[in-house]
Amino acid sequence: MSLALLGSTGSIGVSTLKVAKAFNLPIELLVAGKNINLLNSQIKEFSPSYVVIADREDLDKVQGRGAKVFCGSEGIKEALSLCASPLVLNALVGFVGLEPTMHSIALGKKVALANKESLVSAGWLIDTSKIIPVDSEHFSLWYLLRGSKAFSSLLITASGGAFRDTPLHSIPTQTPSNALKHPNWSMGAKITIDSASMINKLFEVLEAFWLFGCKNIEALIERKSLIHALVEYQDGSMSAHLARPDMCLAISYALNPSLAQSTSFLPKISLQDLSSLALEPISKERYPLWELKEALLETPSLGVVLNACNEVAVEGFLGEKYLFGGMTKIILESMHRFSSLPALKSLEEIVEFDKEVRSFARSLKV
Repeated sequence: MSLALLGSTGSIGVSTLKVAKAFNLPIELLVAGKNINLLNSQIKEFSPSYVVIADREDLDKVQGRGAKVFCGSEGIKEALSLCASPLVLNALVGFVGLEPTMHSIALGKKVALANKESLVSAGWLIDTSKIIPVDSEHFSLWYLLRGSKAFSSLLITASGGAFRDTPLHSIPTQTPSNALKHPNWSMGAKITIDSASMINKLFEVLEAFWLFGCKNIEALIERKSLIHALVEYQDGSMSAHLARPDMCLAISYALNPSLAQSTSFLPKISLQDLSSLALEPISKERYPLWELKEALLETPSLGVVLNACNEVAVEGFLGEKYLFGGMTKIILESMHRFSSLPALKSLEEIVEFDKEVRSFARSLKV
């Protein structure tokens, strides 16, 4: 078996290639954005048959080593259609990852999904039987639910992000440089901002709904990021999945479950680590967007609105058009404006509606 990897130069993509190398898994396709230097080193090491980059202007920088090179979103679809790989790992960031997920499934491929926006924006159109969750929280839920007895509720955890201890009055005036200082690990800018606002956990609640068909989903803050998920069963008992915060564990199970069970990518958790674990509620005073959780679970298709306005809000914030509180205003006003959704029955309809939400969000004065 070989692998098609979308988002090869991001942190999840780099971890995926680490696991693939350990498992001697060939890489048939690499899809990257603007980090051409890293992509070239990956091409040199893994010799893919196909490569896709974001911009045609970078074509002359790609050292293809015999690979056929494509560009843009259409290039991703074309390359996927040519790939024989039965598994696609989608680690693209943002709404751009939705179409490749749906195209891969239409081609009969399994999708190891790290792109949150696919399920958030179009979960009702996606055959989740073809999805292997790679997000650490959903992988942990899958791990706990394998062959399990009936469950009554699901719980995922959050780190709390950059402002989990910041005085409440000063959070709205925080700058991008402060929001990017994640207390636990280094991630891409978009997901780090989403962690600070708690949007990422709203996304993950929606993902859990589409993957496991449960609306009884809660989230709590666990500062050490060792507990990733818990499941409460109908008999009143509960199980937790604990592991070091490293995506290689989830990725290894997606790429080769048999090898994953006998290969350790993570250092062990000590008893001393367990003695100081604590779970804290998510405060709506600190994370005002958390108030959207119940409405999203009541109408999960609202995720398409949440994702579109959030991408606009994060882009403006990182571009220093406004401070952290400006994002909250844009998202809450957009969610209110589009609280009643049209029936969205196709990818094309979702794409057009996504454009409408983005246009409204960009028009807001902050």
